Amino acid sequence: MKPYLHKFVGKHTLLLLFCFTILSKSNAQSFLFGEKVKWEVGLNFGPSFFLGDLGGNSGKGTNDIKDINFEFTKLMKGAYLTMYPKNWVGIRLAADVTYLEGNDAIINTTGINELWRKQRNLDFKTTIYEGYLALEIFPTMLFNRRSDHEPRLRPYGLAGIGIFHFNPKGSLTDANGDKTWYNLQPLRLEGQGMPEYPYSKPYKLTQINIPIGAGLKYYASDRINLSAEVLYRKTFTDNIDDVSKKYIDANNYSKYLSAQDATLAYKLSDKTIGIIYPGMTRYPAGTQRGDNKNGDTYFSVVLKFGVRLGEIYESSFARRAARQTRCPVVY
Repeated sequence: MKPYLHKFVGKHTLLLLFCFTILSKSNAQSFLFGEKVKWEVGLNFGPSFFLGDLGGNSGKGTNDIKDINFEFTKLMKGAYLTMYPKNWVGIRLAADVTYLEGNDAIINTTGINELWRKQRNLDFKTTIYEGYLALEIFPTMLFNRRSDHEPRLRPYGLAGIGIFHFNPKGSLTDANGDKTWYNLQPLRLEGQGMPEYPYSKPYKLTQINIPIGAGLKYYASDRINLSAEVLYRKTFTDNIDDVSKKYIDANNYSKYLSAQDATLAYKLSDKTIGIIYPGMTRYPAGTQRGDNKNGDTYFSVVLKFGVRLGEIYESSFARRAARQTRCPVVY
């Protein structure tokens, strides 16, 4: 693992440990909410999907669901710790890791719109590390007037703020068909930071996102629960795949990069194959390379396994009473 990833993971691990230490001392009354809070720890896993410039399906390329390439479905894995000051609200601290990928070569062509993207012939992959803090709201619990019963099945919504780290890589294939992947951000393929292209700004590999989602939670017992959840990340970058704006004059690479990096940048910035224009190998400078009207994003569909920590009931009497008066309804 590279140094910056050590720092990224290390900082967030310390943050999780700090929060867990503070939260684990709350067996008494909650200072903020005036009653005993409950804690839950759990794991989650499930498929994640990329929506950006590369790849896609029939028609004009978009960042919509229609352009998901299921061939590039990746597994997201993570862990979370949630505090429940009330039975209708939770405060979640979570960390996840997943992989994203896109490739123009996979596009099935039925018209000219797909041919333009397929001719571009770019690809990318990246690992995503993320951490976020989110608020969970259970509407049926918020309006539940029955103090003697809590339903086992509970829909919820959530929103929060997070931080994620990415590092896009692009590939070159040699004469033997062997593929090698290279970090794209340092190569400044769209002229990032070059005075000739003031519209193209350098981008950071660690950025803020906004997780928004919904789920359905089922309590198998008072301590064990399962959830199915869809979580979308609103990002503020169009560079997860390192494709956003225009092709630049390739002569500028040698002005701002080392000879080795300039050679890589020349090859990786434009891998055009002549489909619409047979024999074409490169686009003229200034030609659209990506669509920066919509930023890149990703989402996941995960199964969550949660365990409640500490005492579930205030006393053994409350435990027996709950067992005897529980209704058979699910929702």
